[in-house]
Amino acid sequence: MWKDRNQEAVIEGTREELGGPGSWGLEDAGPLARASLPIVFPWPLPLGSSALTVLLGALTSLFLWYCYRLGSQDMQALGAGSQAGGVNGGPEVCSQMGPRGSGDLGEGPRAEGLVSRRLRAYARRYSWAGMGRVRRAAHGGSGLAGGTGLLGIQRPGLLFLPDLPSSPFVPRDAQRHDVELLQSSFPAILRDFGAVSWDFSGTTPPPRGWSQSLAPGCYQLLLYQAGRCQPSNCRRCPGAYRALRGLRSFMSANTFGNAGFSVLLPGARLEGRCGPTNARVRCHLGLKIPPGCELVVGGEPQCWAEGHCLLVDDSFLHTVAHNGSPEDGPRVVFIVDLWHPNVAGAERQALDFVFAPDP
Repeated sequence: MWKDRNQEAVIEGTREELGGPGSWGLEDAGPLARASLPIVFPWPLPLGSSALTVLLGALTSLFLWYCYRLGSQDMQALGAGSQAGGVNGGPEVCSQMGPRGSGDLGEGPRAEGLVSRRLRAYARRYSWAGMGRVRRAAHGGSGLAGGTGLLGIQRPGLLFLPDLPSSPFVPRDAQRHDVELLQSSFPAILRDFGAVSWDFSGTTPPPRGWSQSLAPGCYQLLLYQAGRCQPSNCRRCPGAYRALRGLRSFMSANTFGNAGFSVLLPGARLEGRCGPTNARVRCHLGLKIPPGCELVVGGEPQCWAEGHCLLVDDSFLHTVAHNGSPEDGPRVVFIVDLWHPNVAGAERQALDFVFAPDP
């Protein structure tokens, strides 16, 4: 008992030395004690703090609304291709095949604005790195919807990449692998044409897979149309399809890409046409070339040769004619759209994204 009373006296004396019972406060505690205490704000908040909270909430809502609108505009720009005029065309878009330019999204400012929005949407998702020409085309000028090249004879209808080396005929060495592959596949492709051919008399409707293109006397059978495979035609032409699958530069993933047989009957002629873009070259593999056939591109005449490829930049003004007699038979060419050899990999990816075929 004596020990308990002694302990109570010691505790009571200590309290008196520290300022008496209940006199503990923040001022009496040391710096370490004050730092360890929690900070408690009064509630409800003062009027100034409430206004700040409301302002921060409003700014957050505006930011979220802006992000939603930006994403909606990008999706509309990327998905409006078919609504802006459709995609038409075939292997000789502005030569023999297709009523309008392949990759055509419409005409005038509407098409220009659509392509520009798609390119900018791609750049926001990825970047402009390595796409100097595409960027200049996207930011206006002569790049979109009606660009003009050399002395007005190069007039792509939809997309013109500035500073891209251009000439009416491209050297075969620029696409050596694909040219050699197609030329080595000449016998198989010619056999495929024989299997799907008909008399081309015009007195009967074209058989399955064949269609008449721009003018009387012009027929086509497409394995790829506007970047989309035509399965039934590919199954009927296994040799040609196998060759297409082995190409490195075939534009098979966007609406500028076509491949198929082009037939021009004696007396047929197509004048003054231009393709939709200078980003591609058309590879013509001659299958049946009778006398009197000619191709004039940018004022330069050329002629096909059986079993050999001719690389053509169809963004130049060009004319195709078959001046032979009816006994000579039709001119037959297998046409494949390839990337222009000077279009870089980043530019190809961007254009594949922008001009992707409709799902």
